[in-house]
Amino acid sequence: MDTRYTERLRFFDGQQLYAEDLDGLEAVNRELRWLHNRSLHQPGIGAGLAVHGPAGASAVLVQAGYALDANGREIVLTETERLPVPPVAGEGCGGPAFFDLTVSYPADEELEEAETRQGACAPRGIVRLRERPAFTWVRLKHDVSGTLRPVDPRHRVDIEAGLMIILARSQVRECVLAADVSLAQRRTSRVADRPRIRCDTSYAEWTWWSVPVGDQPPVQGVEATIDTEAAGFAQVPCYSARVAGKRPLTVPYEGDGTVTVFDGPAHVEEPSSTSFRCRVPLLSPGHEVGGAALAAILTAVRAEWAVTWFGIES
Repeated sequence: MDTRYTERLRFFDGQQLYAEDLDGLEAVNRELRWLHNRSLHQPGIGAGLAVHGPAGASAVLVQAGYALDANGREIVLTETERLPVPPVAGEGCGGPAFFDLTVSYPADEELEEAETRQGACAPRGIVRLRERPAFTWVRLKHDVSGTLRPVDPRHRVDIEAGLMIILARSQVRECVLAADVSLAQRRTSRVADRPRIRCDTSYAEWTWWSVPVGDQPPVQGVEATIDTEAAGFAQVPCYSARVAGKRPLTVPYEGDGTVTVFDGPAHVEEPSSTSFRCRVPLLSPGHEVGGAALAAILTAVRAEWAVTWFGIES
């Protein structure tokens, strides 16, 4: 929040305008736009700036595009740029040298004079500056952990701060690319909408399920379909679920009879973007669940148990 301008510039008929008046108007709009950019976006590539560099090439091509840096400044390339590969033989061990190709907003002193005009009773002055993006090949080395890091610590700081935007990574040997350029290091200026994380607690219409196990008593439990459509998942998320409610359940049935029910871990099955099936195994030591006891357990479970779940869409 270092924007300096909180005043609205106004003009009136007959006012004598000076260069600082019009420069101030442009500065207000520019800084408000940059404030908008850094408040609602992150540093990275907004569109284009594709890099083409096949193995064996002595130069890469960067197509027109748009990016933002951490200060909200727009980095605009209007035509394809050809950039020669760094003229290095490789690393001392005979392997390729690694470089990150970065783009950044040009410093004021680097701007090219696009147009000058003769002043009225004044020296000639600049009226247009061309903002050409600044491209830098950043030399990389492996650190003790084997991770590639910029050799120049200033480059490392600027990349981590979002002032230099990585476009591609290259391997150079004998002054040509040893492999196709990698685009995996690029990041977008658009705020990521994933991972999408949603959670909820849902009461369910439990039903009974049973799985036979050879000569042993069957595995029994309850199951329910949980509706997650309101979460708005676009793809099938990774669900996790648990039972929420009173446990263990002591369920009365057939007059004075009772059965105590313990639940096992909840299982998620048949996941989709709008629902999943939750299965919960039940144990009732000393009782064979069936008949009136089964109906009583279902009634109690439907009244006492809900499913607390969350889903992560990556």
